[in-house]
Amino acid sequence: MKENIKTLSFMRPFARFTRISVRDLVVTVFPVLLITVLGIGVAYWLMRPAPPNTLTITTGPDGSTFRVNAEKYKKILAQKGIKLNILPSNGSLENLNRLLDPSFRVDVGFVQGGLATDRKVDKLFSLGSVFHEPLALFYSTAKPITLISQLAGKRLAIGPEGSGTRAVALALLKANGIEPGEATLLDLGGEAAMWALVEGRTDAAFLMGDSATPADMRSLIWTPGVRLFDFIQADAYSRRYPYLNQLVIPMGAFDFGRNVPASDLHLLAPTVELVARDTLHPALSDLLIEAAKEVHGRPTLLQRAGEFPAPVEHEFRLSNDARRYYASGKKFLYRNLPFWLATLLDRFLVVFVPVVVLLIPGLKLVPAVYSWRVRSRIYRWYGILIALERTLLSQHSAEERAETLKRLDEIEAEVNMMKMPLSYADQFYVLRDHISFVRQRYAKST
Repeated sequence: MKENIKTLSFMRPFARFTRISVRDLVVTVFPVLLITVLGIGVAYWLMRPAPPNTLTITTGPDGSTFRVNAEKYKKILAQKGIKLNILPSNGSLENLNRLLDPSFRVDVGFVQGGLATDRKVDKLFSLGSVFHEPLALFYSTAKPITLISQLAGKRLAIGPEGSGTRAVALALLKANGIEPGEATLLDLGGEAAMWALVEGRTDAAFLMGDSATPADMRSLIWTPGVRLFDFIQADAYSRRYPYLNQLVIPMGAFDFGRNVPASDLHLLAPTVELVARDTLHPALSDLLIEAAKEVHGRPTLLQRAGEFPAPVEHEFRLSNDARRYYASGKKFLYRNLPFWLATLLDRFLVVFVPVVVLLIPGLKLVPAVYSWRVRSRIYRWYGILIALERTLLSQHSAEERAETLKRLDEIEAEVNMMKMPLSYADQFYVLRDHISFVRQRYAKST
C-alpha cells in the first residue's frame, strides 16, 4: 500500500496524459461544423422549401374560357400529384384584385392586358402570355355599323363588375366619345347578355372569354338579326392601346359553304397572361408553364402552333424561373424523373452539396489544425524558456539570479501539469529535458 501511495505521489507532478485532447478537438472541429451548417442554411434560404401539393387559381364564371382552361390545367397537374383548386370570378379584373390582396388565398390567375395601369404590381410576376382573348361586339341594328361611335344613345351590355370585358368596353366607348351618361350601360355578361340581345332588351353586347362561354358567342354568330362588329379601325386601336392586338378572321372561316364571314373580319384582342404571386415555388412555376404549353400550344383559328405560351412581357415582369424555363426547359432532375422523386432529390442536394463542398474538405484539415493546437502549447513554453535563458546569462547579482531561477522552477511545475495527448509525449519529455538543460547551463556558468 505504501509503495502505491509513493508511486502516486511520484506521478502527481507530471503531465496528465490522455488518449486525445477533447478540448482541442472540439475547438478544431466546431468551426468546420458551424460553416457547414451556415452553408446548408444559406442553401435552404436560396432554394425554397419543398413545393406544396396544392395550388389555387382564380379564373372566371362557369363555362367561360378562363374556367375551361383552368379545368384542363387541373387534369394535367393532377398527373404530377398537384391538386389545383379553381376559384370562379367575374373575370380578369377580379382576378387581379385577388392576386393583389395579401389576405386572399390564391396563387395564380388569368389576367388580360390593360388592367394593371397605374397599379403597384411589384409583388406579382408573369409566367408568360398564354392566349389572345378576342373582344366580340354583337349588335342587332337593322343596318351594319362600322364605328363604335354609332352606339351612342344605345343600350349596351358591357359585362359585370370585375370583368375584363367591362374594362375594355369602357375604354373603347370613351375613346369614341361615349361617356356613361351618353348610353345606357348594362352590367350584363355571358349568357345574360346573350339573351338580352336576342330578346331585344339591349342593342349591343360586348363579350369576351373571361366572362362569356365560347358556346354563347358561337350561338350569337348564327342568330338571325344579330351581327358581329367588324373593327375596321383595329390597327389604329392597337397602336393607341398597346395591350390590344389586331386579329383577322379570314373570309369563310366559320362556314366555307355559306361563306361566313363574307369578308375578312377584324377583331381586337388583349393578350391574357398567367400571373402569379412572387411566392410561387419554382418547381410549380415549371409545371404551370408546361401545362400552358399543352393547353395553349395547339393551332386555332386565332393563333399558330407553338405561338403560346410566350415569354413576352407586358404590364407584369416575367419571373426569373419563367425566363429560365423558356430558355432551357425544366431542370435536369424534373426533366428526367417523376415530379415527386425530383422534388425529394432536389431537397437532398441542398444538404449534400454543402457537405461535399465544405464539410469533407474541412474535416481533412482537422488533423493538421488539431496537431498545430497541441504543438502550439509546447512552442509557447519554448518561447518563454529562451527568454528566461537569456535573462539568466545576463544577470550578475545573486538576488536577480535567485528570482529568475524561481521563475524557472515555476515554469517546470506548470509544464509538468500540462494536459497532453499520449501521441505527443515525446515532445513533452524533450521540453522537460530542455528545461533541465537551461538549469544545468546556468549552474556551470556560476
